[in-house]
Parts: sequence; structure tokens; C-alpha cells
Amino acid sequence: MPAALKGAGQAPAFNPARQAQFDRATQNRRAMLAKIQIARKDLAMDEDDYRQIVFDKTGRTSLKEASDRDLHNVLEVMKAKGFKPVPKIRRGSPAEHPMATKARALWISLHHLCVVRNPSEEALEAFAQRQIGCDRLVWARQSDAFKLIEALKDMAIRNGWKQHNPATQKPLDPLGLQIGLCGAILTKLKDAGHVPANWELHDAAGKLCGFQHAGDGPWSIEDYASLAASTGRKLRALGGANGPN
Repeated sequence: MPAALKGAGQAPAFNPARQAQFDRATQNRRAMLAKIQIARKDLAMDEDDYRQIVFDKTGRTSLKEASDRDLHNVLEVMKAKGFKPVPKIRRGSPAEHPMATKARALWISLHHLCVVRNPSEEALEAFAQRQIGCDRLVWARQSDAFKLIEALKDMAIRNGWKQHNPATQKPLDPLGLQIGLCGAILTKLKDAGHVPANWELHDAAGKLCGFQHAGDGPWSIEDYASLAASTGRKLRALGGANGPN
């Protein structure tokens, strides 16, 4: 058969590389459009301000016909106005090594203290990436633990949650840390005028949170952890949630 007739009448060969390239471009465009809408909501931007930005950067009143470069420019304006997208983390099981476990406990506690706005694993991963330069905690070197944990402890100390015994300068034990966390949250509630200045922890537990301790014995670490979570929810509900993440 002549070479010119080979394959005559057959469908053109499928080019998987070209198809994959098209899919990636489409997905990237959709991702940018989604980020712009998330940014608009996150910044509580009204319709007029949003349309003005779109027009200034694209020359159009809608993003439907905007180029990818235009979308990028609109998103950069949103970032300049304060939008901070959380990097997308690849799915997988959360890291369970000692550094990750300790960092996660501190991250959630800082959420109770209204220092961290987003307590999710994804937000912690993004914070860790900035601190130690590793894409995922599950891949992090344990030798980097000190830098990450100390960064979280510094955030705690700046917000009134002591990490050391003032008298001995030794690190507090787990029970002392939970008591201190509850006290720091109560201080924020007092400073904001949400509760009386003379309240003690037992006042906040019973009168603010309806927290009932079972039995007559001393409170456990778990009791104080529950109280921290309860008072933290009250502090956020009363407008105390101000944090960088």
C-alpha cells in the first residue's frame, strides 16, 4: 500500500500531551477565577469596588473574557489589599512524628487564645512551610523542630501565655501549660471587658461556659484543656479572634 494511503479514512491520532497541556491551562484559569472570588469574599469587597478593580486591570467589567495575565493582575491587587491565600496542600495523612504532634497541639492552643484564626492542618502546614522551608510536615527533618516549635512558643509568649515557670525559668509541665493557657484566655476576656476583672478561672468555667467538673478531686490536664477550648470559643464569639493566620 502506498505510504500516502496508509491510515486513510481513520480518525486522527490522539495527542495526549496536547490534551494534558490544555487541561492544565484550563485548570489554572479556573483556579485563578476561584481565588479571586475567595479574595473578594475574604476582603468583604462590595460590588462597585470589585468591578472597578476588574475594569482597571482588564479593561472589562467581567472576568469572562479576561486573559490569564489579567486574572493574575487582579489577584495581585487583592493580595495587596490584604488577601492571603493559604497554599494548597497535597492530600495525605497528617504527619505524626514528634515535631508535628507538638506543633499541632500548640497551633490548636493558639487558636483557643485567638492568635491563630484558622486551626486547620492546612494552615499549620502553610505556617511550617514558611518557618522551615519544607513543603509538608511529613517530610520535615526532626532537626528543624526547634525552629518551628520556638516560633509557635514566641507567638504564645507575646500573647500572654507563659511557657516557663517565672521563678525557676524551667519549662512548664503539661498541666502547668494548660492552666497558663486558660489564664491567658481569661486575661484577654477581662481586657476586652467581656467578663468582670475579679473573675478567677472557676468563675469563667461555671458562669461563662457552664463547665461542670466531675468529682471533688483536682482538675486534670484534660479538664483544663476542655476549659481552654470552651473559653476560647467564647472569646472568638465575643470578637476576640485577631490573628495572622
